[in-house]
Amino acid sequence: MDGTLLRGRSSFPYFALVAFEVGGILRLLLLLLASPFAGILYYFISESAGIRVLVFATFAGMRVSDIESVARAVLPKFYSGDLHPETWRVFSSCGRRCVLTANPRVMVEDFLKDYLGADMVLGTEINVYRGRATGFVKSPGVLVGRNKAEALKKAFSDSEMPNIGLGDRKTDHQFMKLCKESYMVPPNSNVDPVSLDKLPKPIVFHDGRLVHKPTPFTALLTILWIPVGFLLACLRIAAGSLLPMPLVYYAFWALGVRVHIHGHPPPPPQKSSAQSGVLFVCSHRTLLDPIFLSTALGRPIPAVTYSLSRLSEFISPIKTVRLSRDRATDAAMIKKLLKEGDLAICPEGTTCREPFLLRFSALFAELTDELVPVAMSNRMSMFHGTTARGWKGMDPFYFFMNPSPVYEVTFLNKLPYELTSCCGGGEGGRSSHEVANYIQRTIAASLSYECTSFTRKDKYRALAGNDGSVTVQKPNLHANKVMGC
Repeated sequence: MDGTLLRGRSSFPYFALVAFEVGGILRLLLLLLASPFAGILYYFISESAGIRVLVFATFAGMRVSDIESVARAVLPKFYSGDLHPETWRVFSSCGRRCVLTANPRVMVEDFLKDYLGADMVLGTEINVYRGRATGFVKSPGVLVGRNKAEALKKAFSDSEMPNIGLGDRKTDHQFMKLCKESYMVPPNSNVDPVSLDKLPKPIVFHDGRLVHKPTPFTALLTILWIPVGFLLACLRIAAGSLLPMPLVYYAFWALGVRVHIHGHPPPPPQKSSAQSGVLFVCSHRTLLDPIFLSTALGRPIPAVTYSLSRLSEFISPIKTVRLSRDRATDAAMIKKLLKEGDLAICPEGTTCREPFLLRFSALFAELTDELVPVAMSNRMSMFHGTTARGWKGMDPFYFFMNPSPVYEVTFLNKLPYELTSCCGGGEGGRSSHEVANYIQRTIAASLSYECTSFTRKDKYRALAGNDGSVTVQKPNLHANKVMGC
């Protein structure tokens, strides 16, 4: 795995991801403090002893289900960004593929099988007691040196030994000698990783709070920044919640939040006229989309949402209305809100971090012909402001904890009446599904994104093992069928 299939030879970043996502900042700090001791053992005494220290510092006391959840939803994004191109060229050309790794099997198996097409994964097995990891490993211990060779012999006891063996260090020689041909992968961190479009299955959905792979140095910076960043986030949220909306744009800029506005937004509706309000149809990147839309317009725009935590609802500077998921009830409520003025909606129903747009619900297209597509995009340098597995109440805090987050709001041309479903109150027009698909394509083209037919349920089944509704079902740890495109 490390140094052969992946360019990097260190597994610390992936242990650090598990430590932070499951155990938080304190577990990450414990792992960071243990890493020098693990490094000394690994490089000067025993590879096995060094890995045992990392396993204990990371896993001790964790629920195995939480580890499996991170392995399924978080790690594939980071593993896929570090694939060695030459190893992948050979590995992907083979008919049957087996990976031997000193890493705990529970960390790597989902990625290797679901994304790289591995048929067999042989890794270190962790000890479990009553559903929690003890921090120790099962016999025969960490899979290095002779243990790798013995595991390979056992796995292929009833069949022919592999044709090709790939490794990157001396301790790999013992298992490589069992293969008909063997090759060493020279250390070269300067080689470019495999581009994501060459993977058998694209990564559309992923979870986790950290934007970048945490090396020991970046992990230290993250630990030191979180207390400062949390105070800064509280200040930014207070400014957005308490100041009048025309001043929020300037307050955000003063506090390091960059808001870039493109296009020409429509003027606010006249109170004296009977004209219906404009429905802003936004792509969905974070729950803050309607707030930054309001910031760009300089006036508060109410928003309808599928799900919002009580905390986020309390600190929101704009009116938020929950959708009931009953089509007739939601349609009546949206019509009522449009009579009162402008309204924002994100018809994807959930966020997506990658350059893809999920399927647009067509309900909004049936209710008004005053439609303005809005392309939303953002950039974060440390933390993601969305989660499928964690507490959504922390989403705005994590977004504003970034040193200088960026939001881009692009107002596209208002839909001509002949392209709407209502068709200006006259007969004819397009179907609501045609309108929804047209707006999805228009926004995708402006952002250079790709349209998909994935839905909210697809995302939550892939990342959280449920359908994203309030009643959480028993996790399905093998829900990977929706990860194709």
